[in-house]
Amino acid sequence: MVGMKPKDVMPSAAVKFFGAGTAACIADLVTFPLDTAKVRLQLQGESQIAEGVGALKYRGVFGTITTMVRTEGARSLYNGLVAGLQRQMSFASVRIGLYDSMKQFYTRGTESAGIVTRLMAGCTTGAMAVAFAQPTDVVKVRFQAQVRLADGERRYNGTMDAYKTIARDEGVRGLWRGCMPNITRNAIVNCAELVTYDMIKELILKYNLMTA
Repeated sequence: MVGMKPKDVMPSAAVKFFGAGTAACIADLVTFPLDTAKVRLQLQGESQIAEGVGALKYRGVFGTITTMVRTEGARSLYNGLVAGLQRQMSFASVRIGLYDSMKQFYTRGTESAGIVTRLMAGCTTGAMAVAFAQPTDVVKVRFQAQVRLADGERRYNGTMDAYKTIARDEGVRGLWRGCMPNITRNAIVNCAELVTYDMIKELILKYNLMTA
């Protein structure tokens, strides 16, 4: 546009969409072992009851990572990575990438957005993201919780096989298991994260706090 510097041109919704998904994928590559450890610790009580084991197998985040590397190999820390990246590309793209567009939708294209409008936009994109990406989250968690048996067999042979197996054995609804609690959680998280970020960013730009 004439008279506008490159830095003044707002990125399109598509750029925000793919930018958010790509950034989330990069972050997931770095933090995935921690997420896997979290899932194993969360499910440890269930496995103890099912297997009748009294002693704790995993103790703490780094203790869990060490145990997994020793007993299952380092690759076990990245079980479900493909589904995790699919989740981030579909989940973060909607949750973060469409936030500004949803905010403009609620304000009918005007630039003035109050706290209520931002909260509504955050809740909407958070709920939309979960409803869209829940199957990838289910498959990711199933892989992270899956322990390789002594004979090397595993329930799922790959990401696509996991989608097909869950849909076949549990019905298509099985891919959206836990969707409603996840929608509630992420709607709240999205409001807390994005609305806070949005307001702080606005204050920084308004008072030129980051300029030299």
